[in-house]
Amino acid sequence: MQKLKLIYEGKAKKVYETDDEDLLIQEFKDDATAFDATKRGTIV
Repeated sequence: MQKLKLIYEGKAKKVYETDDEDLLIQEFKDDATAFDATKRGTIV
């Protein structure tokens, strides 16, 4: 399976198309925000 085009990016994840039209790749980000993004940290 090959990761192709980024089709969605939000606060917590990215979703990519793959070479198989029935499958997607979902990638979670390691950062978090609080208080309307005034505080930011990395999840370890």
